[in-house]
Amino acid sequence: MKITQFTDFSLRLLLYLAARRERVCTVREVADFYDISSEHLKKIVRRLSELGYLTTVRGKNGGLRLARDPADINIGTLVREEENLILLPCLEGPGCCPIPHCKLTGLVSDALSAFLGVLDRKTLADLA
Repeated sequence: MKITQFTDFSLRLLLYLAARRERVCTVREVADFYDISSEHLKKIVRRLSELGYLTTVRGKNGGLRLARDPADINIGTLVREEENLILLPCLEGPGCCPIPHCKLTGLVSDALSAFLGVLDRKTLADLA
């Protein structure tokens, strides 16, 4: 399993903002810090704002900041909200696997649950 670049940069953006809670940060500042496209980062900002992780401030001294305390931002929840976690086509619904009594789906489901279980035990505050 591989976390998408979108989720990776979402986590990095949140970490950056968690370390600078006393001020508003700009998209350009964060993009320069991580050496990524500001256009790509704007899409991440829009998504995290929609999910309630960020607050954007308009105007001359505008930018963005965390909308929640880092201790209230669960890493497992964020990954679930951003990633497609259907790891096998046959996990999309019942009857998708042509192999009778296939145990692969159960194994992959258990592995995904274990992975997410580790992330569920961590918050942004644990990483910042």
